[in-house]
Amino acid sequence: MSKEIKCECGHVNPFGTEICESCGKPLEAEKSELLNMRYEGVARRSQTYNRTIIDKIWNFFSSVKVGIWIIVITLVASSIGTIFPQEMYIPPRVNPARFYAEEYGVLGQLYYQLGFHDLYGSWWYMLLIAALGVSLTIASLDRVVPLYRALKTQRVTRHENFLKRQRIFGTSKVSNDDAAIAKVKENLEKRKYNVSEENGNLVGEKGRFSRWGPYVNHIGIIIFLIGCMLRYFPGMYVDDFVWIREGEIEVIPGTNQEYYLKNEKFIVELYDEDDEVFGEAIRNSGATVVKTYQTNAVLYKREETDTIGADAELVEVDRHEILVNQPFKFDGYALYQVDYKLHELNVMSFNMLRKGAEEPIGGFSVNLFDPQAEYDLGDGYKVKVRHYFPDYFLNDQGQPTSQSRIPNNPAFIFEMVSPEHPDGEVSFLAIGQNLEPFGENDYQLRFDGVETKNVTALTVRKDYTLGILIVGGLIFMIGLIQGSYWVHRRIWVQRINGEIWIAGHTNKNWNSLKDEVDRMIEGTELSSPVDQVALKKDEKQPKEEVQDGSFK
Repeated sequence: MSKEIKCECGHVNPFGTEICESCGKPLEAEKSELLNMRYEGVARRSQTYNRTIIDKIWNFFSSVKVGIWIIVITLVASSIGTIFPQEMYIPPRVNPARFYAEEYGVLGQLYYQLGFHDLYGSWWYMLLIAALGVSLTIASLDRVVPLYRALKTQRVTRHENFLKRQRIFGTSKVSNDDAAIAKVKENLEKRKYNVSEENGNLVGEKGRFSRWGPYVNHIGIIIFLIGCMLRYFPGMYVDDFVWIREGEIEVIPGTNQEYYLKNEKFIVELYDEDDEVFGEAIRNSGATVVKTYQTNAVLYKREETDTIGADAELVEVDRHEILVNQPFKFDGYALYQVDYKLHELNVMSFNMLRKGAEEPIGGFSVNLFDPQAEYDLGDGYKVKVRHYFPDYFLNDQGQPTSQSRIPNNPAFIFEMVSPEHPDGEVSFLAIGQNLEPFGENDYQLRFDGVETKNVTALTVRKDYTLGILIVGGLIFMIGLIQGSYWVHRRIWVQRINGEIWIAGHTNKNWNSLKDEVDRMIEGTELSSPVDQVALKKDEKQPKEEVQDGSFK
């Protein structure tokens, strides 16, 4: 198979070229229909190579149909992700499996089981995004590189068949060729055309940069997709949630355990009954209206010590009052105040005593977030935690279980060991319940008090991809404007066999181009060229008989 095609003008064209890049001569067998000027008849790789696996992959992704199908599938997948809320938007303290099943029934449960609750972070959705990016990249390279080469190498003087097979075409005989050509050149320049001259022939061109609009669009979309995919790379994007109890220190999610935050104090301010805006409503309803809430936060940074095996040291680096819409920003991160919980159960205290006695044998306190397995009361008395249910409820089988790790409704199954009962006696304790599931016990546990803490909820944000997304969007808009509001037009004026031939081509709005040509020949003897497509349509339409028996 020949790799190159040499035209009679001497220009060597790549294999697969349909129109000579230099003189414009059609290289295929002689035909009468108009030339396909969509890509200037250039040789595209996808149409000329189909041997290796790389060629087949290139040809597959360069297809416009394949690109459209990828877009359609991606849009359908994206729409599925909007049927129910994604996991990131459901309450953070709720179990996702239970949430979808309880809120949306069987469909919600199926939605969760199929993984649609985290659709935009799934591997197959990322694969679709990557395939779309690859398709846009290959399709653009397959067209823009040969198109640029063809437009750059074209000559002023074009082959006769090239001119005749343009949509706008006409010939004229004038008494003074030089005067007509000069006047046409003057008119073209007045119309802001870039005029080139060769051997007494002209070509006027303007708006070529609009041809690159679709490819600028593609670049913008590709950059935008890269920004979307970078959100799933570590360190590029963080959108997480952290609850911090008053007086405690928690690691900040997404910081690779480098930063810690202490909730030094949590403050809630309420509107009172004397408030001008909410006072009357508060007095009538008795409800409380929150005015503001804030977290007095202390930021720590972990610093490794030189001692081998020693724990890292937390060093205070900053303090900040976090309010709604007033985040705490540091090192590319931002902490937003989004929620709170007042008087969350933290520690519950119990006493062990013999039934009928008033004085307890001993007492113990259970940290509801880190309960011990056993509490020694001395003198052979101890209490073991056999089961702990932080958020107790009975499941469908009537068995006690927990729907979350937050102590909203704590319940315990204790085993009380005493000298009389070394194997222990079992007691079930929950709020408002004190049961003996295995028969009557000699000893019992009694609730003795509770400690609570206020809890603040902070959203952790970090986004290094936002700038990339904005740049991609701006480039896309530039390409959209570039390709929508400007038009690429070319008008050839050439002397052939004692006549002046005029041909014109545009990528859209042919009526406007025809008007441009008519203005170009004003003040000359040149006749207006015709629109060959419109002319053929007129010839195909049946003539109408008028009253005098003639036809029009």
